[in-house]
Amino acid sequence: MTPSTSYPPVVADDTRYLSAVSIDIAALLAGAHHPGAGAVVLFSGEARDNSDGRPVTWLEYEAHESMAGKMMAAILEEAKAQWGLKTAIACHRTGPVAIGETAVVVITAAAHRGEAYAANRYIIDRIKQEAPIWKREHFADGSTEWGRQ
Repeated sequence: MTPSTSYPPVVADDTRYLSAVSIDIAALLAGAHHPGAGAVVLFSGEARDNSDGRPVTWLEYEAHESMAGKMMAAILEEAKAQWGLKTAIACHRTGPVAIGETAVVVITAAAHRGEAYAANRYIIDRIKQEAPIWKREHFADGSTEWGRQ
């Protein structure tokens, strides 16, 4: 069977899992549609202006890029198999991220919304718990703090 040129494969080989520049959510979403999917779910994790009651001025993300990319690809493949996804996309920022800017995106498409939502939640939770990506919060008082994403 020849793959469709109109719709991307579920996990494209050239997918960028990490991005040092702003994530183009519209472009990712445009590539997420599939004729067999009745539901597309998009999660966008945003940089917020506070953490535990402390004002945050910006975030910084570092990743072990090759390991993080491989791990994210494996998580997407597992979700694809478990929920029968038609599309699974994930992209996480690295470098400086301004308040209000997107830090991570997960998009899932499945025949039904239940599977698309469940898979999306699974993917973001696994990425946050397991991918070697670290967040540094820069606070208004000039202090910084490293932690997991």
